[in-house]
Amino acid sequence: MNAPAIGLLFVNPIAVLLLAVALDLLLGDPPNRLHPVSWIGKLISLGRSWAEPLPREILALYGVLLIVTVGVVTIMGALFARALTNLLWWPLALGAQAWLLKCSFSLRGLVAAVWQVRDALAEGELAAARGAAGVHLVSRRTDDLDAGATAGAAVESLAENFTDSWTAPLCFYLVASVPGAWAYRAVNTADAMIGYREGTLEQLGGASARLDDLLNLVPSRLAALAVVAGARIGGESGPRAWAVWRRDGGVTSSPNAGQTMAAMAGALGVTLEKRGHYRLGDGPPPDVAVPDRAVGVFSAAAAVTLAAALVLLRAFR
Repeated sequence: MNAPAIGLLFVNPIAVLLLAVALDLLLGDPPNRLHPVSWIGKLISLGRSWAEPLPREILALYGVLLIVTVGVVTIMGALFARALTNLLWWPLALGAQAWLLKCSFSLRGLVAAVWQVRDALAEGELAAARGAAGVHLVSRRTDDLDAGATAGAAVESLAENFTDSWTAPLCFYLVASVPGAWAYRAVNTADAMIGYREGTLEQLGGASARLDDLLNLVPSRLAALAVVAGARIGGESGPRAWAVWRRDGGVTSSPNAGQTMAAMAGALGVTLEKRGHYRLGDGPPPDVAVPDRAVGVFSAAAAVTLAAALVLLRAFR
């Protein structure tokens, strides 16, 4: 067997995905200055700064142009990077493609952020827990949250990001390989930065927000289904996760964010609440033990989605 044939044998979507997950679990995320998501963020920030002098009437059109530009640049960059990896000796090509894919999702980093909140709460350091939640997990104010609400914010972010940080990139990898995962990541990053539904950003980020809603429509529901399965595997309540998901999944203003959060609330038997916005589940507020239980469900659900992806890749290889 010649060298190109060996390369095709080992540098395949299954191997790339498995190595990408291993790299994430072993190494976590690279420093911000070396992370492609940070580079995308800088491009979005530049585009946002150029919007400041524009009349409000054309911000929506400019927002469409901005997300199209960011998406095209990201996809072209991913295609170019993948083409460069194909010039490498196959072990290096495999590692490079896996690292490129790994940077489009995050499992270890998300769990580490939740554990940082958990550890601070366990030590009675509410201010530190609030700070960790505000810096790493949520965009809302955290300085007025009590211990239960702070633990709840960490669990909510873990559940919501099960879609954004893992399931959706995985889905788009299945559809369009590494460039597909990065196309999703570009839109999701734009939504996080400018996709607000009030003020000036309602016009500028409207296209990004709507496109992110559309791209997450299927992955968020698949993720919620995985949380139900993960609850059962992880020793929590699968039937209750299903019931609360079906009842409360559409309560949030976003058509997608509530899907996994409701399923997680049901799985853990707690209430997840953002005051004045939504209330998911029926139980008591989360206590300091709940983040660990949530991580157990999250881990089992991630394993379920990974196994399903591997089966699909094998079936359509």
